[in-house]
Amino acid sequence: MDFQLTATHEMLRKTVREFAEREIRPKSLHYDETQEYPMEWARKMAELGLLGIFVPEKYGGSGLDTISYAIAIEELSWGDASAGVIAAVNNGLVCEPILRFGTEEQKREYLPKLASGQWMGAYCLTEPGSGSDAVAMRTTARLVDDEWVLTGTKAFVTNALHANLLVVYARTGKDKHDISAFLVPKPAKGLVDLKKENKMGIRASDTMMLGFEDVRIPKENLIGTQGKGFNIALATLDGGRIGIAAQALGIAQAAYDEAAKYAKEREAFGQPIANFQAIRFKLADMAMEIEAARLLMYRVAWMHDQGVRHTYESSVAKLFASEAAHRAVDQAVQIHGGYGFIKDYLVEKLYRDQRITELYEGTSEVQRIVISRHVLG
Repeated sequence: MDFQLTATHEMLRKTVREFAEREIRPKSLHYDETQEYPMEWARKMAELGLLGIFVPEKYGGSGLDTISYAIAIEELSWGDASAGVIAAVNNGLVCEPILRFGTEEQKREYLPKLASGQWMGAYCLTEPGSGSDAVAMRTTARLVDDEWVLTGTKAFVTNALHANLLVVYARTGKDKHDISAFLVPKPAKGLVDLKKENKMGIRASDTMMLGFEDVRIPKENLIGTQGKGFNIALATLDGGRIGIAAQALGIAQAAYDEAAKYAKEREAFGQPIANFQAIRFKLADMAMEIEAARLLMYRVAWMHDQGVRHTYESSVAKLFASEAAHRAVDQAVQIHGGYGFIKDYLVEKLYRDQRITELYEGTSEVQRIVISRHVLG
């Protein structure tokens, strides 16, 4: 068992960290306050090859492995969690299903545009009445002549406002699991931006509710086999949870870095508060859990590259990393004392950004269901 990262991995981490320090961190609080979409971040991420990390070079991507993907998302999220999720959705929830389940024509048509940043992708699974219970979706797709006609509403769609391509899941029959996956270009006639959500955290990443009012797409825009879309969604989320684990880890690392720096600088009772055992133990616990989360993330990323099923391992990594990040940001605010409650300090933002990692791509409760099914049989 080799725990050594390759030279490529180390160079990627250094490159993305420098990018995050130079381009992302300085404008992080600005975008959080204004809720503007950071188009300059997206453009520069594309220039660095971070929007098509594991897309093969023949389709215009970087052709790297999933460990590289995890490293990149962690470092982007260290800079700002919104940057991390913008890249994670485009890579893991849009490029990935096209790469794994799409036709050769679909790969050649869409992957170069997504990997280059010419297009941005979004993922439409959740609906106002169905989140964790995704099979309860009510959006439908019916075949009329040579076109699919989509009708319904999708909620919590990341990247949707500026997206050019949507991966949409819709019911194609009466059976509970008769769900199919489709590629829907945006804009399209009948596709309506219903609402941009005003969120607690990751505020530079737009989150939309979309309406599909008899949206027509070509017959060949079906991904994979009709009626097998739910399997595609589950397989996609297995990989997508690697990205959320990486995002949570980046947030946790940022919280630790800020807390350690503050503890060394802040004095109380005539000495830096880092000298007090109460503070040192908080930092020790944060460091320990960050290390454990990173190893869990690397393991599942390696399994993904080996083509080994990793539903259980993905849930373990995502659950542990997101909850470790929760504890890390909480302690970082505590170490800052009253200043941790002030928006001038980064830990206040990290506290808000972290919370989503326990909710999307499967809540912590859903992860525990997945894990318990595996361990109990």
